[in-house]
Amino acid sequence: MSEPRWLNDQEMRAWTGFLEASALVHRLVELQLRQDGGLTMVQYEILHRANEGAPRHRCITEIAELMITSRSGLSYQVAQLEKAGLLRRETDADDERRAMIVITDNGRRLLERTAPGHVETIRHGLIDLLTDEQVTRLADIMDTVSTHLRPRVPLTPSRKKSTRTTH
Repeated sequence: MSEPRWLNDQEMRAWTGFLEASALVHRLVELQLRQDGGLTMVQYEILHRANEGAPRHRCITEIAELMITSRSGLSYQVAQLEKAGLLRRETDADDERRAMIVITDNGRRLLERTAPGHVETIRHGLIDLLTDEQVTRLADIMDTVSTHLRPRVPLTPSRKKSTRTTH
């Protein structure tokens, strides 16, 4: 087995800087969403993705793929948003096996109320700290990483084969 390609100082600085900056931006946005709307960032994104659908509904599997999470991982959050009256589940009229989520009027109003602060927080915590050129470079870098990883990273964990024996 060959020796790993250890990170040099600059690469380690990039990696730890990425981890710290993304954790701080995530925390900043999470605090704003909890304060303004009582939502987590995941819940806000679910509402946002459901609102993008036409006419205001989307397949749960599609949202899971967009959010890079498993359908089962989304279920709890969708249930919480449904209990709060912000979403409702429906069966797809064209395929009864597909579960759809539909944003309610209350969900849309909550998005409208929280979106201005959400955008301001993203600007304050990231976008406005960078030049236009840096934003373009950052977007290009993130596109490169996402394009490389999306087809390689499974959304659902692989199932372990049962070790039970049958008689």
